[in-house]
Formats: sequence, C-alpha cells, structure tokens
Amino acid sequence: MADSVPSPYPDPGNLRRIPVDLFASKNFSSHSAGDLAFADSSGNLLFFVRKSSSSLKSVFDSSGVLLFSITRPHSGKWEVHKGDLEKQELVLTAKRASNRFSKVELEVSFAGQGSTEPRHLVIKGCPFQKSCTIYSQDSIVAQTSLMYKLKQIYVGRSKFRLTIFPGSVDHPLVVALVAVFLDGRK
Repeated sequence: MADSVPSPYPDPGNLRRIPVDLFASKNFSSHSAGDLAFADSSGNLLFFVRKSSSSLKSVFDSSGVLLFSITRPHSGKWEVHKGDLEKQELVLTAKRASNRFSKVELEVSFAGQGSTEPRHLVIKGCPFQKSCTIYSQDSIVAQTSLMYKLKQIYVGRSKFRLTIFPGSVDHPLVVALVAVFLDGRK
C-alpha cells in the first residue's frame, strides 16, 4: 500500500525535460569587466567566457577549468577546440552563411563521428540585440533575449537571458556557440 503513495519530490528525470535559463552579464561581481559570465537563477556562476586576444576566446566552468577554446582563423569562420588549443581536438566549426545589416546566420558543423551531438546546427539572430536562436533541423536548441524591466524606457544590452531547451547539446557547448555568435557582430 505504501508503494501507491506518490512522492512529493519531483523526478530528476523530468527535470532534464524542462528548459534551463542562464543569465549572462559582463558585470558579474567576481570577474573582470571583459568576461561574459553565465549564472543560474540563484546567481551562482556556472560558466564564463574570457577574451584573450582579437582572435581567441576561452570558455571556463565556475571553478576556472578551461572547457573550450574559440579561435577565428579568418573573417567569417570560427573553430571551437576542446580544452587548450595545444591539444588540437576540434569540436566544431562555424561559418557565416548570411550577414545582412541586422541579421546574421551561422552554420555549425561538428567534427568527429563518435559524438552524440547533432551533425549540423544553424544560428540565426541579431548580435547587436543579443538575440539569437540555435536550431537543430526543425527544433530549437537554445535562444537568447535581452532582459527587460517594467517601466524602463532604455534597456541595457549588458545583460541577457540564455534559454537552453532539453536535447542532446551540452550546456557548456551552447555557451561556446553563443560566444561565437556574439563575436560575429560587426
């Protein structure tokens, strides 16, 4: 009879099927002004992106472990390597497919055959407005949007929301894709 009583606690498997919001800001208290920090809804730092040079960015977890290195070998193309560039383990390449005045489209191709990630993604949006949508075929992987406040006429672009939908793309990889997209602005 005790087996038929439902548990008051949520099933951890169900939690993986809901979208996750990360909040991005360049003004995170514990990091330098140039870092783009991603925090959860409680304000706990999860990831940050540090720009090392004009053609190199790095994605770190909250403890400072290097997850991805992002390089821009030439205009309109990016490469994302796992860990340090010295290892040369290419994860994905992104290239600009379209670049109009306010809209940018990037095509992302994954390297390697043993990966559980989808083979191809498309990122569409406007880097100036910090808004983009990452698509895998006909489904949405993630989306960014500016943070709006009620009764505020001017909305700053230093803070935005990243919503990651359930699926097969890891959260740190989505953060790296957003960093690539934001690097694509003119």
